Formats: sequence, C-alpha cells, structure tokens
Amino acid sequence: MTTEALYQELNYVNHSREKRLYYANLVIDNPNLIPKLLDILFMVDDKISPRAAWVFEFMCGENLEAIIPYLDIFTENLHKVHLDSAVRPVAKVCEYLIKAFYGKTETKIKVALLPKHREKIIEACFDWMINDEKIAPKAYAMNSLFLLGYDYNWIHSELIIILERDYQMQSSGFKARARHILKKLEKKKL
Repeated sequence: MTTEALYQELNYVNHSREKRLYYANLVIDNPNLIPKLLDILFMVDDKISPRAAWVFEFMCGENLEAIIPYLDIFTENLHKVHLDSAVRPVAKVCEYLIKAFYGKTETKIKVALLPKHREKIIEACFDWMINDEKIAPKAYAMNSLFLLGYDYNWIHSELIIILERDYQMQSSGFKARARHILKKLEKKKL
C-alpha cells in the first residue's frame, strides 16, 4: 500500500475503538506501513494527521516493539505535533515507551530507547506541561517525567515547580493527577 492509499484509508478512521484497532492491526500485520503512517502523522497541519496518530497509538498499545526501528523518526518529530487530537495519542505513546523502559518486565524497549530518544521525550513532555494543552497530554507527560526523573535527577525539582505553580489554574483532572505525582515525589524524598 502506498502512502497515498494509506492516507485515503485513514479517512475511514473515527473515534471508535473498533476502527482504530482495525487499522492498528492492519499496520501491525504490514510493518512496511509504519513509516508511511508516521509520514502522515507528521503532516502536522493536515486533518488526517490526528487519525494517523490514533492508529499509531493503538498500534503501539498492541505491539510497542514495532516502533523500535522508527524511534529516531518518532522522537525527532514529536515536538512538531500541535493539533489537540494528535497531541494526546503522541503523548500516550511517549508514556508507553517510558513505562516500558522503567517497567519490571524485560523488553527490547529497554535497549532500544537511547538517551537521545529519552531527551527528546523529556523536551516534549515539558512543552506539554507548560503550554496550553488539554489535561490528557499533561497527565501522560507528568507520568513520563516522574519516571524519567529517576535517571535525570533535575527533572523532579522542575516537575514540582510546574505542578505547584499551575495547580490552582488547572482542571480538576489535572489537580487529581498532580496530587498523585506530588505525593509520590514527597515519598521519594523521605
């Protein structure tokens, strides 16, 4: 399938779990589609970009290791994504990667996710935290930054500053997640 054909197919993707899963499995079964899906995802001003992001998120949820050959492309470009409906799934993929990297289970992600990839994720997560994003990307970013703070000790102090500064102005969802993260950070200090 060409990039153009995949682009046309993505017109049929909607918010339903069924459609996203169908196309995610199509991509998993045809790994040659992954770079094409990423090309479309990173057409950041195109209305189909979020649909590619939804499929990519579901693909990573089903088979995260499929992203490994494309970590450079993903991390080099993730900061460009700006449409709300595309930012959320991209932030979720970052959280998947970081959780896999710090998880107890041995995965290929632990070897493949290099410092340069983690640094790009850190950069994007802090951008989502300080920019006017919806709660979901901020929540995924908080979790990712909390975990990354174990290897990059400056992150936790910066995260505390942002969470405390923005706490009063944010939604109840943000506040709930921030309280949870701040509690974990407080325990870590003890």
